[in-house]
Amino acid sequence: MNDTSDETNQSKANQQWGGRFAAGPAAIMRDINASIGFDQKLWRQDIRGSLAHAAMLGKIGILVPEDVTAIAAGLEEIAGEIEGGNFPFSVELEDIHMNIEARLTDRIGEAGKRLHTARSRNDQVATDFRLWVRDAIDGLTAQLSDAMRALAERAAAHAADPMPGFTHLQTAQPVTFGHHLLAYVEMLDRDRGRLTDSRRRMNVAPLGSAALAGTSFPIDRDMTAAALGFDRPSSNSLDAVSDRDFALEFLSAAAISAMHLSRFAEEIVIWCSAPYRFVRLSDAFTTGSSIMPQKRNPDAAELVRAKTGRITGALVGLLTVMKGLPLAYAKDMQEDKEPVFDAAEAWALSLAATAGMVRDLTPDTTRMREFAGSGFATATDLADWLVRVLKLPFRSAHHITGTLVGVAEKKGVDLADLTLEEMRAVEPGITAEVFSVLTVEASVASRVSHGGTAPANVAREAARWLEALA
Repeated sequence: MNDTSDETNQSKANQQWGGRFAAGPAAIMRDINASIGFDQKLWRQDIRGSLAHAAMLGKIGILVPEDVTAIAAGLEEIAGEIEGGNFPFSVELEDIHMNIEARLTDRIGEAGKRLHTARSRNDQVATDFRLWVRDAIDGLTAQLSDAMRALAERAAAHAADPMPGFTHLQTAQPVTFGHHLLAYVEMLDRDRGRLTDSRRRMNVAPLGSAALAGTSFPIDRDMTAAALGFDRPSSNSLDAVSDRDFALEFLSAAAISAMHLSRFAEEIVIWCSAPYRFVRLSDAFTTGSSIMPQKRNPDAAELVRAKTGRITGALVGLLTVMKGLPLAYAKDMQEDKEPVFDAAEAWALSLAATAGMVRDLTPDTTRMREFAGSGFATATDLADWLVRVLKLPFRSAHHITGTLVGVAEKKGVDLADLTLEEMRAVEPGITAEVFSVLTVEASVASRVSHGGTAPANVAREAARWLEALA
């Protein structure tokens, strides 16, 4: 009885997981070989590349003008079909390139068959994919700028509002909320820079490299490169069809940026928690609990934090695919697109959520101010005063300050609550002037060095960023 039951369960499992391949090797090969399920995202770029290629073939006389016109019209009609959701995608035709070419031939006949002259799917897909990544870079650069703008606007509004600055998640020194937000503007600006740099490096055209060795036709690669917005044609046909560095650089930039967004998301999660209550997010970026009516969960921030794993995984995955491939093209490289598509979507969504949360959050500046003065946050200001006014060596000042912190801890008070006599018992040279540096406001105002948290600095930096981002 048990044996029969086990066999039945195993049969059901096989139907669930392997039933789609019951037709045998041909079905398995079709499904593992086909990429149309995901590379149809490249349709716009494929049509752009084909239009440029057809125009070039017409210029050098390989295509007659009537064929060029028919191809251009046919491709425009196909673009309309895909845009309208009426295109008959076929798994049997494997990929977006063959799907569009077959449809074009159905529409315009022999002229459609001539389009593939002097190119291969290898240089075609390399071109399409570069165009897609380049378009993604442009869109994500704009999103990064928007998130930076949201942070800079908030920083300008809170340039003088103190909050605790942390190291090791322990209260360190007071900073301003604006200064804290501007730190993320700097991070996202570096992310933009990485995208800009990778865009410049990737902006060469593989089209015309053919399968791997170039072509015997007298094509004009400069023409197609210019038509597609590339700086120049690629210089080595083997490298051109097998290079995926541009995708790896994109994923690397995405992974670093996702890490930055995750750090900020983690801070929002902490700031929203009951022990802190530094900020509040509205219902637009939080969810409730199915059982605890009082809960307001910062789910948007948590999901931004989580998507970092997907994006980093995409980078590691493609590095692993590429690491052992000899020149030139190998079918392994079909696995390049899904991780890039997925990472780009996750990154874009994370940026949108981050910018949205920054604009949505309501800071509790009173509570931040209270925390900014806790944990002997002005101890460094006391040590600096001892050096500046009493001319003590910093190590001596550090020791005296530590002793005074111990005295305050025993009394259960802050440094500013010690009496002058209690301070003089540790260092006789201390005067009443010392109390002027022990407030949170005095602490942040004193940090006037370039890049410091003084409110005037923060206001100036926020204004500079907003002007640059305008």
